[in-house]
Amino acid sequence: MKLLFIRHGDPDYERDSLTEKGFREAELLAERLSKLDIAAFYVSPLGRAQDTARPALERMGRQAETLDWLREFHAPILRPDAGGERRILWDWLPRDWTAVDDFYSPDRWYRHPVLEEARVKEEYDRVTGGLDALLARHGYVREGRLYRAARPNDDTVVLFCHFGVETVLVSHLLGVSPMPLLHGLCAAPASVTTAVTEERREGIAAFRLSGYGDISHLYAHGEPPAFSARFCERFTDDTRHD
Repeated sequence: MKLLFIRHGDPDYERDSLTEKGFREAELLAERLSKLDIAAFYVSPLGRAQDTARPALERMGRQAETLDWLREFHAPILRPDAGGERRILWDWLPRDWTAVDDFYSPDRWYRHPVLEEARVKEEYDRVTGGLDALLARHGYVREGRLYRAARPNDDTVVLFCHFGVETVLVSHLLGVSPMPLLHGLCAAPASVTTAVTEERREGIAAFRLSGYGDISHLYAHGEPPAFSARFCERFTDDTRHD
């Protein structure tokens, strides 16, 4: 089976919706998705994800199931350099998070005092448990770090969500720490990440990414990627530093 994780279009966070550019991106995304045979659609309850899904669903005459665990990953931390202000998990300065060896470990990344105080692992387990329950519905049952192919299939399933939660879910499928992925990857708004099962031995399936953060549907129509989720390329840039 194929999982398509789709980040919402260019966001208007104040209104929990999309910018004018984001609505254009959603229409171009709908054109791409309408050419696919999709078994099921799932969507975050947040407005920016719902607004991104709507053009595709209307064009295809389909409905999506809203799943609460697809909302943006929420476990705000007391980042060491933030002066007591809680911040999202994936905006640590590189000099700080890369200095912690445990952050690279799939079995120890959540044991850092800052993450333990914020109960990040509890939120991680809630979100990834939601994904595993959904995959079981579609025929793939989590056993250890792999999946039992109870009902192998070629279904394509679409999940409209957010950068943080998408990255957490990918880390779970791959069995790796989410920290290097959250800080080292960037899925642009309206991008598509594809995870595909590989059943190389009968009944035993693993997931592999065949594409990450693809925005070819935007480039095909001359729509440039939005900057959201990125930081400045050079310190002297007038784009986001923190």
